[in-house]
Amino acid sequence: MILYILRGAFILLATAVTSLYLLSNQWGANVDFPQFVLLLGITVGITAAIIAIDTFTHHKKLSAISGVFLGLAAGLLAAFALSFVVDLIGVLTAPDDEPARTAFFNLLRGVKVIIGLITCYMGISLVLQTKDDFRFVIPYVEFAKEIRGSRPVLLDTSVIVDGRVLDIIHTQVMQGTLIVPRFVLNELQQIADSADKLKRARGRRGLDMLQKLQENQVIEIVIDDTEADGADVDQKLISLALQIRGRVMTNDFNLNKVATLRGVDVINLNDLAKALRPVVLPGEHLHVKLVKGGEGPTQGVGYLDDGTMVVVEYGKSHMGQQVDLIVTSTLQTSAGRMIFGKFANEEHNMPPAEDDGAEAGSAENDPAPSDTPSPDLAHEEPRPTRTTPSGRNPRRSR
Repeated sequence: MILYILRGAFILLATAVTSLYLLSNQWGANVDFPQFVLLLGITVGITAAIIAIDTFTHHKKLSAISGVFLGLAAGLLAAFALSFVVDLIGVLTAPDDEPARTAFFNLLRGVKVIIGLITCYMGISLVLQTKDDFRFVIPYVEFAKEIRGSRPVLLDTSVIVDGRVLDIIHTQVMQGTLIVPRFVLNELQQIADSADKLKRARGRRGLDMLQKLQENQVIEIVIDDTEADGADVDQKLISLALQIRGRVMTNDFNLNKVATLRGVDVINLNDLAKALRPVVLPGEHLHVKLVKGGEGPTQGVGYLDDGTMVVVEYGKSHMGQQVDLIVTSTLQTSAGRMIFGKFANEEHNMPPAEDDGAEAGSAENDPAPSDTPSPDLAHEEPRPTRTTPSGRNPRRSR
């Protein structure tokens, strides 16, 4: 609305100034009504053309505009300095004939104009091509955008498809503004239109999650149309983060490393989830359901709610059951954290007993007893046989 008011005021002001100038004493007697309307129309057309150029010029950057003004000032300053050299040359080489002298100095004025155009062009071109090196022009001084409050966070495609950022927003732990660049949205649309079924499903999930993010009432989501330098989406995301001094939220390992090397702060959801895992100390009690066997012949494996693996000794025989455990140790690996435990009931912390079939098999494999005494017992006296009151041998009765 402010821009529309500014443009309307610009047209009215230009029209009023032109009208007053044409109706002044100097021009009023020499300009008739058709000429007045024609000149007024030319003024309105010029102002309309300027407004149209401003309207249809997208992605204007303050650095480019300031670069043009700085180059223009440098070019005019250089032209002013060279004009003294041109005047000196004119004084030394001017002809003595008055008409020729006048023509010669008129030629020098044209040379000054050409020099001014050349220096202004060279100054603007040089500044625009080296605008990122302004900090070397003014040593120890660098102009930077001041960020008030919390810094904005740029969302990567992987984070939007992942969807956990929506749960984090609902916890109200995040503040500030979440920015979704237009090129990230375009990448989501390309993935959703992919011929690959899996990619198409990921893209549609990302678009659905983006719609839910826009509907949330906790934090502001902004679709930014600013274009950034870069060959791919990751490079553009890093470049935009450097421009607005924001942070990048991603799950991409490679983007995390490159952004860190470029000096961009990164919020990695995987690292955040890892940091939020509860600390488990030896001696604590856990209640876990064993779902599969472990690498050991008697180990059982279960998982906590956050996905942490729990390995239980002698737990293979209790698969599918909820068991009470006591933590014995923890192990941090590159794949995550593992917890080792034992049963809270000491009776379960014993190797399983052998089956009856195994005992029977072992008895069948034993050699049959022989009536012949062993050589070690040949010289021993025979033991008296104990009999029952009925006179039968108890061994035979068995």
